[in-house]
Amino acid sequence: MLDLLWLLLPVAAASGWWGARRTAAAREARTRSGLSSDYFKGLNYLVNEQPDKAIEVFIRMVEVDNETIETHLALGSLFRRRGEVDRAIRIHQNLIARPTLDREQRTQALLELGQDYMHAGLLDRAESLFLELVELDAHTVRALQLLSDIYEQEKEWLKAIDISRRLEYRTNKPYNHVIAHCYCQLAAQAKQQGDTSGTEQWLSKALASDWHCARASILQGNILQEEGDYAGAIEAYKRVEEQDPACLPEVLEPLLACYRKTGETKALTEYLEGVIQRHGGIAPLLLMSRLIDGREDMSAAPMLLEQLDKQPSLRGLRQLIESLDHQAKGVTHEELSRIREIINKTLKDAPLYACANCGFSGKTMHWKCPSCKHWNSVKPIQGIEWV
Repeated sequence: MLDLLWLLLPVAAASGWWGARRTAAAREARTRSGLSSDYFKGLNYLVNEQPDKAIEVFIRMVEVDNETIETHLALGSLFRRRGEVDRAIRIHQNLIARPTLDREQRTQALLELGQDYMHAGLLDRAESLFLELVELDAHTVRALQLLSDIYEQEKEWLKAIDISRRLEYRTNKPYNHVIAHCYCQLAAQAKQQGDTSGTEQWLSKALASDWHCARASILQGNILQEEGDYAGAIEAYKRVEEQDPACLPEVLEPLLACYRKTGETKALTEYLEGVIQRHGGIAPLLLMSRLIDGREDMSAAPMLLEQLDKQPSLRGLRQLIESLDHQAKGVTHEELSRIREIINKTLKDAPLYACANCGFSGKTMHWKCPSCKHWNSVKPIQGIEWV
């Protein structure tokens, strides 16, 4: 028995040495990979919904291990997306305070912190960081895009124009439509202040930046109409057809008012006939039917029936009922009235406009989508409900 024990001692010693070697190797591998016990402790706090303790752990890790910086950047971004901006700011501020960060790491942290400030409404601080990044020529395009958002929020339209031009140069992509809308914003401000000369100058610059800016023509038409220059207003409104036919519904009522002032409603009827032939759509058809029904010896019902057969529309159907109701009597009149009320209820809450980029919809025309922040993407809805 004693002999057997003496034989097993070398085996036990070898096993112990091998086990110790494996443990040391595993520890060394964990160290090389950056997955320390603190890292797993921080993850555990996150899993157990203890983010404050997790932040403390990860911040301590930065102090001793720069290999975890990407983890901290991702964690801060996660908190910002969740709306926990204070935590995101804390993480990114602590990262920037580390003297061992290289240039790429520091500028990335600056970009993240600037976005934290934007979400917190601290636009002046965000602006300062983004301008610093532009000066450093680091993450320049993204910084310029965020600066553009800030200047638009603060209604600093001249600064927004300057940023858009710099983005054009950097990205080699056109920003002329954005610049035109900024000039339109300046024109609208000047108009509110009673600065007629300034309004005209800004609108001229808008059209020089982007001739297809229908908004500029609409504003010009509105100003000329208010000044009593109805011929000039008609010319401006009619220009919209060439610039952006989707915006035609926005100028049809003003056109009607101007043509009535000049006493040339027949010329408007001829113009509408051409618009319907060139572009279709229910809006010009409805206006034309109103003009026809206004004459005692005519009815727009046959024309509406023909068009609705080709392109169904609830608005068109409502107008057809109006046209038929002029001729109806007795029970037929009551039935048409009931049908009209049903359609009115159906259309009461229906949106009039939708964004082609994100799908946002509403009853008000927005030149800049409130949801996705794209300029000129909101248009009158094209579909069975309206057009």
